Amino acid sequence: MRPYLGNFRLAMSPATTADKTMEKLVSLAKRRGFVFQSSEIYGGLGSVWDYGPLGVELKKNIKERWWRSMVHERQDIEGLDAAILMHPKVWEASGHVAGFTDPLVDCKHCKNRFRADDPRIKGVPGQPDAQCPVCGTKGTLTAPRHFNLIFKTFMGPVEEQAAVIYLRPETAQGIYVNYLNVLQSSRQKIPFGIAQIGKAFRNEITPGNFIFRTREFEQMEMQFFVKPGSENEWFERWRAERMKWVEALGIRTEKLRWHQHGKDELAHYAKDAYDIQYEFPFGWQEFEGIHNRTDFDLSNHQKHAGKKLDYLDPKTNERFIPYVVETSAGADRTTLVVLCDAYREEEVGGGAEAAEGGDTRVVLKLKPSLAPLKAAVFPLVNKDGMPELAQRIYDDLRRQFNVFYDDGGSIGRRYRRQDEAGTPFGITIDGQSTQDQTVTVRDRDTLKQDRVAAGKLAEYLTQKLAG
Repeated sequence: MRPYLGNFRLAMSPATTADKTMEKLVSLAKRRGFVFQSSEIYGGLGSVWDYGPLGVELKKNIKERWWRSMVHERQDIEGLDAAILMHPKVWEASGHVAGFTDPLVDCKHCKNRFRADDPRIKGVPGQPDAQCPVCGTKGTLTAPRHFNLIFKTFMGPVEEQAAVIYLRPETAQGIYVNYLNVLQSSRQKIPFGIAQIGKAFRNEITPGNFIFRTREFEQMEMQFFVKPGSENEWFERWRAERMKWVEALGIRTEKLRWHQHGKDELAHYAKDAYDIQYEFPFGWQEFEGIHNRTDFDLSNHQKHAGKKLDYLDPKTNERFIPYVVETSAGADRTTLVVLCDAYREEEVGGGAEAAEGGDTRVVLKLKPSLAPLKAAVFPLVNKDGMPELAQRIYDDLRRQFNVFYDDGGSIGRRYRRQDEAGTPFGITIDGQSTQDQTVTVRDRDTLKQDRVAAGKLAEYLTQKLAG
C-alpha cells in the first residue's frame, strides 16, 4: 500500500526521480515514526504534519543546538517566548494586514493553482501565450490575484469585526514589541540580540513538498539590534556565523549555497537579504534567511503605539532607533534538510561481518549528536543470560542517553531497522559478554565494531557523540 502523501503532489508534473526520492523519504518518515500526516484517520489535513517519537526528538535536538549557539554561548543575546496571540494593531504596524499577500494564478482547464512566480509557467499569466505547467494548455491561466496569508480568528464570545485577531505569521514582531522590556530587564547595551523559537501560521494556498511549506510551522529567529551605520558589518558577520552553524549540522557543503534577493524579491521591510539554500530533491530552496530590516519595524511600532522606542547611547549621549539584522530559520525546513541530506541507499557487502549480509540498506547518516536515538541495545539471542545483561546495560545507559532496546528478529534485521532510524551505534550482547562483561559496538556509518567494556559504554558514547 502506497504511503499517504497528503498534498505532496499538489500542482506537480508526472512522477520524476525527485518525486520518487521524496516519496521514499515520506514513507520512511511514517514507517520509522518521524512525521505523520495530521488527522490521518479522518483523511488528513492538507499541509499540516505531526512529529512522531523520532521526529520530535530530531527537531528538538536541532532547536536545542540553535538555542545553545544563539543564547547560551553568547553574552549579547537574550531569549524570549512571546505569545502567539497579539494585539491586532501589531500586524497593522508591521505591514502584514495590508501587504502580506501572495500573487496566485489558476488554470481554468485542469483547476490547478500556482504562485504567479512559479518558474515552470511559460509566458505571462492572463495572456494567451501563457502555458499551464501541468496540463500544458495555453491561454487558460488567469491573471494573478492576491491572497492574504494571515489566519484570522476572534477573541471573546462574539464573532464581530471588533473582535478580529490574528494567528501570527512570524515570530519577529513578538520580539520587537518586547524590545524595550528585554533591554531594560537584562541591562544589555546595543549591539545586542533577542532570540525566540515559536509557532507561526500562514494560510498558504499552494503548500507542499512534505514539511517544506506548511500552514503551521516553527521558526527559530534572532533579531540583532545595532547602531545605524554598523548594520552592513553586522549583516556580513551574521551571514558567516549562520552558514558556519548550518555546516556544523553535518550538511554536505556542495548541497548549500547563498542566494541574494533581487530588488523584486525583497520583502517590504528589507534593505538587503540573503537566503541559505539547500539542493532538495525538488530543487534549490531556502530554509534560512539573513535580512537587513533597517529601522522599519521599531519605527513603525513607535509611530502606531505612540511609545518611544529609541535608544540612548550611554557613551555618546546620542539617541537613535536601532537597525535590525535578522536571522530567521525554519525549524521544520531545517529538519527536512537534515533528513534529506542524511538519506542514503547503500549496497552492503558481506565481508568479515556476516550479519551485515550483502543486500541494500536504507540508512539515515545523521550527525550522531542530532540523532533521535543515540544507541540501540541487542541481546544476540534470547537465552544464556544475554537478555538479562542487555536489559541492565539498557537501563544504565538510558539515564544519560535516549537509547532503544530490541530483541526481535535476526541481528542483521535489527541493524537495518536502526540504520533507517539513524541510530549511530548498535550495542550487541553476545556469549562473550556474559563471560567478560564486554560488548560489541557497531558504527552505523563504517560498519566497524569495537569491543568495549560494559562499564565504559557511557564514557565511550559521550566521546563519540561530542560535537
